[in-house]
Formats: sequence, structure tokens, C-alpha cells
Amino acid sequence: MAMLQFLIAVDVTVVNIALPSIGAEFGVDERVLTWVVVGYAVTGGGLLMLGGRLGDVLGRRRVLLVGTAVFGGASLLAGLTQTFPLLVVARLLQGAGEAIALPAAMAMIVLTFPEGARRTRALSVWAVVASAGLVLGFVLSGVITELLGWRWIFLVAVPFTVYVVCAALVLVPADPPGERKPLDLPGSFLLTAAPLLFVLGVVEAGESGLAPLALIGAVLAGVLFVVVERKAPNPLIPMSFFRNRTRVRANLATALLSAALSTSFLLFTFQLQQRAGLTPFAAGVALLPLAVALVAAATFVPRIVGRWGSRTCAVVGIASTAAGMVAIAAGAQLGAGAIETIPAMVLIAAGMGFGLVGLQHAAVTGVTDDDAGVASGVQRAADQLGGSAGVTLYIGIGFAPAVSDVHSFAVSCALALAGLLAAALIAWRIA
Repeated sequence: MAMLQFLIAVDVTVVNIALPSIGAEFGVDERVLTWVVVGYAVTGGGLLMLGGRLGDVLGRRRVLLVGTAVFGGASLLAGLTQTFPLLVVARLLQGAGEAIALPAAMAMIVLTFPEGARRTRALSVWAVVASAGLVLGFVLSGVITELLGWRWIFLVAVPFTVYVVCAALVLVPADPPGERKPLDLPGSFLLTAAPLLFVLGVVEAGESGLAPLALIGAVLAGVLFVVVERKAPNPLIPMSFFRNRTRVRANLATALLSAALSTSFLLFTFQLQQRAGLTPFAAGVALLPLAVALVAAATFVPRIVGRWGSRTCAVVGIASTAAGMVAIAAGAQLGAGAIETIPAMVLIAAGMGFGLVGLQHAAVTGVTDDDAGVASGVQRAADQLGGSAGVTLYIGIGFAPAVSDVHSFAVSCALALAGLLAAALIAWRIA
């Protein structure tokens, strides 16, 4: 289970340093390259709730094996593809594999280890492995892209997915017979279609007549999702979930904060490689302060969230992220190199540590056995979908042809700051 979590965590960050190389090979610009990042996050976030329900209905071992196999097959396709559209399709499939496999893996850890010291130790291993995956993703992206080529950032995952499948077949007991419950397939489709259409509309804005239709489709899919969830016998997200204002506010703030954080990662990549002229390997090494600060924050913040409270941690994290976005914009205007970018990296890492941990605690406030899974799934989906929407909107507008190259970073950061201001106002109203 930890190996699967490691692969998925690595995949979140490993693609960042490789983006300029991918763009150069296929002849696409930064705006279109966002599909490689957001395609994965959108399908992963949109199908996450369905993945959790599939494990409950069809059996977690069976779903884990299928999801891991989909993830591995999509990684192989991404590494071998000869066209950019097919690479995007492979990333969408990787996100689907993650959404199917990861909830089953998490549930099996919780159910395998009894509550107490053993479960705490198991979940600690899970969290440490996830942090290590995020850290190594930055470094591995530069090393692999420089020495082997960008395709190998996907191909190296294939043997590890084979290991996960084989180990699960041997170590994980077979699924017991369970009660069959109806799946909310229309709701899952609409929850995934809405952000995908939104991404398509923003990326194609000003380029083709497809953009307005896609944006209208995104709004309609969102409205239909609410209608379907009201009438579904076994909805993905019961409407009663939205009666808890603390959870709703925490998830809204999470989406806005994740939008800025995901945007900052891409801006760091563009700054180090395209502005500062670093090689992929050097850019990966230059991002080490960000990775180390992320691990430090992930270790330190959980110890103080009980003392400070969710709201204070969340607001401190949002403010730190805002300061980081200002530093990124200033550095881009002044031609900052790797050393000058370190303060912005530390601020972003602190924002991620304090902000997301505080909001995660608030998002699961007052949960019971009946709604704990829904609350956790909605929080994870808000994180992923918010991040993908932010990258699409902020990078899409900031790096649009109408914006000069000199001001692209400033525009992207200004949009992120507006979102962070809204997040701070929402988070401040959390009880």
C-alpha cells in the first residue's frame, strides 16, 4: 500500500520539471502544457468519490488491483506516446487509476491495523512515504529528464506497479462477500465532466469557437450534478453534507488555496528553466529547498494544530502562500536565479503545511461513522479539483497570447492573490 502511495505522490510532482522538455518535443506552449498537469488532477479528483464507493461495493482488493493496473498501463502509454493529445489521454487514465486504487488502499490500511498504536504507526508510514514521494518527485524529474529523457518519468513507474499488483495478490486477503448497493454513475460522470469542460473552455479561450460551448457545458454539468444528487438513491455526496457550514467553508477555502499552490509549482519550474536558464537536472536540485521545507512543515504543523486551532492555522497558511506569490512575481520581474527563489519556496511550503492541515481538520469536523468517508472524499476532491482549476485559470490567463511575456508571471500571481483573499475571508468565518 505504501509503494502505491509513493508512486502516486511522485506522479504529482515528477512531471513539473519535465514540462518544458515535453513542450519542446511536441511544439506546445505553457498554456496548453497545463493539460499534462490538470488532466491527471481533474480525473483523479472527479472520480475519487466513485473510487471509494467501488471499493465498498465490489471489494477493496479487487478494486485496488484494477486501479493499479490502469495506473501502470496509462504510465506505459504516456512513456511511449508519439503525440501530445495521446499523452493527455494517458494522464487522464492515470488520474482514473489513482481515483480507483487509492481509496481502497487507504481503507485497507485502516481496516487491517486495529485502532491504537498499530494503526497510528501504519498511518505514520503512509504519511511519511507520501511526503517522500513529493520530495523525490522534484529531484527525480530533473535527474531522469536530463539523463534518460522525459518519457522515463512515466516508464519507471511500470515495474513498480507490477510489484504492487503481485504483492497485493500474495499479501492481501480476498474480499469477503458484501452487500451490493447501487452506484451513482451519473453523478460521477457529471462531477468529472464539469471541471474537464471548464479546463477545455479556458485553454481554448480566444483560440476557437469551442471555448464558449465548453464553458456553458461546464456550468450545465455542475447544475445537473446537484439535481442528480438530490434524486439519487445512493448519492456520491448527500445534500445533508452541505448543512454543516464549517465543512463547506473549509472545502471552499481548500479549493482556493490549492489553486494558488499548484500554480506556484508550475511558476517555479518556468522561472528556473525558461527565465534562469537552468537544465532540468539543475532545476530539480534547485527545488530541493521547497521539498525539504514541505517535509518539515508536514512534520511540524500537526503537532501545533490542536494548540492553535484549525482557523488560525488555515489563515496563517493562506497568508504565507500570498506572501510567496508576491515573492514569485517580484523574482520574475527582477530576473531572480535559483538562490533568490528560495524565500518564495519556503513561504509556499509553509503555506501548504499550515493552510492545508488546518483546513483538513476543519473539513472533517463533527464526522460520524455514517459520513466520515464522504467528508474525507470531498476534502480530497476539493484539494485536487481546486488545484487543477487554479492552474488552468491562472496559468491559462497569465500566459495567454494577449499577455506579454514580461507580465505573464505578474498576471498569474495577481489572479492567485485574488483567490487567496477570498480563501482568507472564508477561512476566517470557520467556527
